[in-house]
Amino acid sequence: MEERDYKTLGQHVKYVNQFRKTQDALVQCWHGEITHYQPNTSEPGCNIIIISLDIMKEDSYGRQIEHETSVVHKSNQPADGNCWCWPDEL
Repeated sequence: MEERDYKTLGQHVKYVNQFRKTQDALVQCWHGEITHYQPNTSEPGCNIIIISLDIMKEDSYGRQIEHETSVVHKSNQPADGNCWCWPDEL
């Protein structure tokens, strides 16, 4: 299991987009004051960075990055998609 670190920017998580496509993501910002996993509280929201899936969004630097903000954990998302999870939660 990958370590769940809520202090580290750049923490690797998975993002499930609105089409239920899973992408690797990096955390840009954690919401709230959580510093370690607490099973009695819900997972925090976060802002993430993903690489665009749109092949037309490419430039001389490579595929462009996209930002998703206020992304909730999958346990807090009633719909399938637009949420994050830990890699071992897929």
